[in-house]
Parts: sequence; structure tokens; C-alpha cells
Amino acid sequence: MAIELSDELIKLEEAAWAEIQAKALTVDTAAAVQAAITAHAEATGQSRYDVEMELKKQVRGPSAS
Repeated sequence: MAIELSDELIKLEEAAWAEIQAKALTVDTAAAVQAAITAHAEATGQSRYDVEMELKKQVRGPSAS
């Protein structure tokens, strides 16, 4: 089953990834990404873990998963 991600979810992860690379990740950014992942997983009936891994793969590249 393919995991489809919303543009909003991808933008949140892109912001978090930029903060991680700058060594400036905030708790608020991390919490927002996790909340969005959980909400997306619940709304689509998919595993939160699978959604998070697909999101990281799409934003950070295949080596992130």
C-alpha cells in the first residue's frame, strides 16, 4: 500500500530537517511534525511509523529510513 503524504506534512518535515541540519531544531518544530504525522496516520488508517518513515525518505532521501 502506497503512503500518500500531504503538502503540509512535507513542508513541516522540510522545516524540521532544515533546523536539524543547522543544529537548531526546536521542541515546537519537532512536536508539530510528530503531531501532524500522528494525525495523518489516524486519518488515513496507516501506521504512524510507516508514515514517518515515508516522510523522512521523501524529504531526507532514501538513507534516512
